[in-house]
Amino acid sequence: MAPTTPDANPAALPDAGTATPSPRAVLGNLGPNWFASVMGTGIVANAAASLPVHVPGQRVFAQVVWVIAALLLVALVVTVGAHWIRHPTVARTHARNPQMAHFYGAAPMALLTVGAGAVLVGRDLIGERLAVDLDWILWSAGTLGGLFTALTIPYLMFTQYSVEPDAAFGGWLMPVVPPMVSAATGALLIPHMVPGTGRETMLYGCYAMFGLSLVASLIIITLIWSRLAYYGTSGTARVPTLWIVLGPLGQSITAAGLLGTAAAHAVAPEIASGMNVFAILFGVPVWGFAVLWIGLATSLTVRTLRRGMPFALTWWSLTFPVGTFVTGTSQLALHTGLPAFKIAAAVAYIGLLGTWLLVAVRTARGSFRGSLFAAPPPAGPVKAKKDAAM
Repeated sequence: MAPTTPDANPAALPDAGTATPSPRAVLGNLGPNWFASVMGTGIVANAAASLPVHVPGQRVFAQVVWVIAALLLVALVVTVGAHWIRHPTVARTHARNPQMAHFYGAAPMALLTVGAGAVLVGRDLIGERLAVDLDWILWSAGTLGGLFTALTIPYLMFTQYSVEPDAAFGGWLMPVVPPMVSAATGALLIPHMVPGTGRETMLYGCYAMFGLSLVASLIIITLIWSRLAYYGTSGTARVPTLWIVLGPLGQSITAAGLLGTAAAHAVAPEIASGMNVFAILFGVPVWGFAVLWIGLATSLTVRTLRRGMPFALTWWSLTFPVGTFVTGTSQLALHTGLPAFKIAAAVAYIGLLGTWLLVAVRTARGSFRGSLFAAPPPAGPVKAKKDAAM
């Protein structure tokens, strides 16, 4: 999801011309943006398990995809750990790159997504007790990591990064969205907690993270809208990051729905009823704006594709955010009972599945060729521009 050298430029690699990348090339420039592949794969499984419609084989498919996401997560944790050990200087430069640094938020969300999948679909394979314990571990690590990125990356933006007036892009949302994912996935753990103060604290803590992420995201979305209005798009492989805007929108609808349902386990009935109503009163208006953004992001992406947008890891922006829209729509279908939301969730999931397959295949091909392991672009600004007036 972060800008990277497109797979159309293999000559830029140290081992250009070889059939497969060398281990040194793989570890040399591995960035946090690779965790987007885990996010995008895991949400396919989670969304399938949450759909309000069911077809034969759907549950098995969700299980298979969750296993793939879990294996990807393990592989990336090991590989990124090796990268920090063998190439610590390169690893530290990612934090100083004003484009790449934002994608440190991908790792916590990858942990949270796989953890939620353990409860939603993994329990059929490993048992409910182990699934819940695994989710607790991944949720705790992902929540701490997400709160860390939500604080530190904006701090670095405010104090160190050189930010141009036209610099706002979807990647700015990555550090602040993880607490919203924690809010949504934390709701799945509330029914498994012992009744009492701890369970109630967990519920309100999730709502606090909901607010933390929502307000920060709305500020950034406003900046992105402003940049598009004043300067236009970059016209590069960074354009798909506009889809990241859909992430906090869809995830907030999902969180409101899941927390509204979980409230019955943690607070008094009258408060739980209000939280359940909030899931609809908040979710439906935000869903409307999300549909508008889908239209805008689709138009801008198609426009850039027609002008020759190359493949890059930014294309994973087309998966996880769309997946959160699916899960959010599924929650609205559950809370309202309306067939329209059921149909919308199914249609959106078909779109998610198509884009996931496309991006996964292109990523596998680019990884085999080695082009996706090139160094990230320089820290200089990516200039946005509009078409010339007719």
